[in-house]
Amino acid sequence: IIFMKNYKKFINFTLVLFFLIFPISFVKGKTVPASFADLAEKLMPSVVNISTTQTIKTTSNPFPFQFPPGSPFEDMFKEFNQPRERKATALGSGFIIDKKGIVVTNNHVIQGAEDIIVSVNGSEYKAKVLGKDPYMDLAVLEIESDEKFKPVSFGNSDKARIGDWVIAIGNPFGFGGTVTTGIISSRNRDIGLTRYDDFIQTDASINQGNSGGPLFNLKGEVIGINTAIIAPGQSGSIGIGFAIPANPASRVIEQLLEFGETKRGWLGVRIQEVTKEIAELEKLEKPEGALVASVSEKSPADKAGIKAGDIILEFDGKKVDTMRTLPKLVAQTKVGKKVVVKIWRNQKLISKRVLLGRLESTKEFKAENKKETDIEDIIIIESLKISVRDLKKDEALKRELPKNTTGVVVTEILQGSPLVFVSPNDVIVELQKKKVLNSQQFSKLIEELIEKDEKTLYLAIFNSSNQRSYITVKLK
Repeated sequence: IIFMKNYKKFINFTLVLFFLIFPISFVKGKTVPASFADLAEKLMPSVVNISTTQTIKTTSNPFPFQFPPGSPFEDMFKEFNQPRERKATALGSGFIIDKKGIVVTNNHVIQGAEDIIVSVNGSEYKAKVLGKDPYMDLAVLEIESDEKFKPVSFGNSDKARIGDWVIAIGNPFGFGGTVTTGIISSRNRDIGLTRYDDFIQTDASINQGNSGGPLFNLKGEVIGINTAIIAPGQSGSIGIGFAIPANPASRVIEQLLEFGETKRGWLGVRIQEVTKEIAELEKLEKPEGALVASVSEKSPADKAGIKAGDIILEFDGKKVDTMRTLPKLVAQTKVGKKVVVKIWRNQKLISKRVLLGRLESTKEFKAENKKETDIEDIIIIESLKISVRDLKKDEALKRELPKNTTGVVVTEILQGSPLVFVSPNDVIVELQKKKVLNSQQFSKLIEELIEKDEKTLYLAIFNSSNQRSYITVKLK
């Protein structure tokens, strides 16, 4: 009996030692590498550094007043009000997906670029844009060279699980060839950055300059494209980074390579969240689906008989859990496909058959993505870290803004800007309840408020969908 007791203690002690020496992952047949060096060495030739340059023309008036016509000072100081040019540079990352030198990166890395230089293994090449998608923040480039490059392939991001190891390689702060590791911290993150947010969250260190770089799994497959970080009050990583999943990204990339543009499905509805109160009034078991706020005239939804007040619960056989789910499902569906949409109307579930249109053919899309040729009036507001330009009269008409609308169009939002709820192409029409007339007046109003030590800005804006709203912005 004494022997048996000692034997059991020996067995238990041996098991403890076994699990200390051999991790659980080894027992299950999934080993964690002692080093990532071999994998990093294999992947690094496929990751590129991207640098871009663009010319920004600005008009600034150092005087808080205008000289009267005919004043002798008008000619003396007119040079201070002349357009000035400055070169702006940006750094980012990317990765090669074809030996011919096809590179994937973020759209914001190359947006507005006049020259794009791609660095591969220390060698620099010029590159051109084959296609870009501002909605998912993706761009495809082609290296202008006859050399053969080493590509990487996409993995199945749907199989990536919370807790899986990942590797990020990129060009943070210009330090090319930087390798960081971590795990997938969460999935399906919606941070309000793009229309189709569905990010992979990771704690692998991602910083400025990592944008557009790959997020690999341990097989060396790209499962994400590093796009955004959260770093309140600082520019460095705090372990919360976001990557576009490879599966939806690869579908967009295929379209950009084939057509030079995207071809997304279009339903033609403006939607909002189904709140708990709305669900109770509509006799739904729980808040779910997307509430149709309005239907565009002659849109696919309009032709199918979908009406304002309907709640879309299912699209093409897929459940619509939340409002944000619907745009993703519609966008990923082929243009011209007939789909069944299940809606909740008058406390009954009914079905509608819809022939999907193409988003890019709509006037809303064209208005949002209209190329601006007149950039002379761009003003950089350093205190807000944004640049703005005058809203043109013809532009206001095309966007169908209210008659006599004036304001400024946001052209760029720089890192660290307090205007976190404002996006490029938004139109600022009021500041502290005062009508915004143009970029010069807006800039002066901001300066006056800062001089008065105002802590909060009160803005009225029209977003890219031309919906008016008020927002407050805290100044540091």
